[in-house]
Amino acid sequence: MQQSIFQEIKQFFLRGSVLARLIGLNVAVFVLINLFRVFFFLWNIDGAGDAMTHWLGISSNIHVVLHRPWTLITYMFLHLEFFHILFNMVILYVGGRLFSDFIGPDRLTATYLVGGLAGAVFYIVSFNIFPAFEDVVAYSVAIGASASVLAIFIAIAVYMPNYQLPLLLLGRIRLKYIAIFFVIMDVVSIDKGNPGGHLAHLGGALWGFVYATMLKAGRDPALVVGFYLGKIGRLFRKKPRFRVEYNSERPLTDEEYNIQRAEHQQKIDKILDKISQSGYDSLTREEKELLFKMEDK
Repeated sequence: MQQSIFQEIKQFFLRGSVLARLIGLNVAVFVLINLFRVFFFLWNIDGAGDAMTHWLGISSNIHVVLHRPWTLITYMFLHLEFFHILFNMVILYVGGRLFSDFIGPDRLTATYLVGGLAGAVFYIVSFNIFPAFEDVVAYSVAIGASASVLAIFIAIAVYMPNYQLPLLLLGRIRLKYIAIFFVIMDVVSIDKGNPGGHLAHLGGALWGFVYATMLKAGRDPALVVGFYLGKIGRLFRKKPRFRVEYNSERPLTDEEYNIQRAEHQQKIDKILDKISQSGYDSLTREEKELLFKMEDK
């Protein structure tokens, strides 16, 4: 029974949609972290839970971030409170569904990650610039997926501003008004509590706006980010077993193989340069097919 459950979880992360995997990863981390905190509580291990949060959350102290660079990523999957993760996952689901339908699921992960990074940078810079935070900048820590989630929601709101979303008790409301409401609430809440979180939200929202604006102008940085994320992901995939097949063609020598590989890489580099200069839509059909074949390998 246990083996079956683990197999189902494994298949979910391997074959589920990008949106489902993002939500599943956040929920899995939430459950795991809180199980550890319960364990620390039962065994009366003082400070272990807070230490774990500081070890995975993003600090406003630049020196701490330099010694814990992984926190730039881990913080955007870390939640401690149930309603915190519930609200974020609901917004991620709604915004992520629309984002996948109108912009594309292949750009969702890149937008989530870059939005989270933008939120972290905005938070760190703000705490080190504004005098209001000089007493807490040394030990303040931010956690949560809010910056990433808001980046996705703002991006689709800028891309499809007049799309109407049905809301309970309020009826159908255009995405642009919901996005404006989120941003205004974060701005006016900075001095009400959790200023680091609200500033990180605004950093994610800023990236969502910039990304959608670039996308509408024909430039798609998420595609380039997604391409390299795919290359990183392939490093952790299980390599297929070798099959012995008969081939009448003469095998390539090492020199021929290296030349062929270099020529192929040059084609890919030219395509990526073309995307960065003229946008994804400027690619020819053959160039798009070559890029997608590289992503599938």
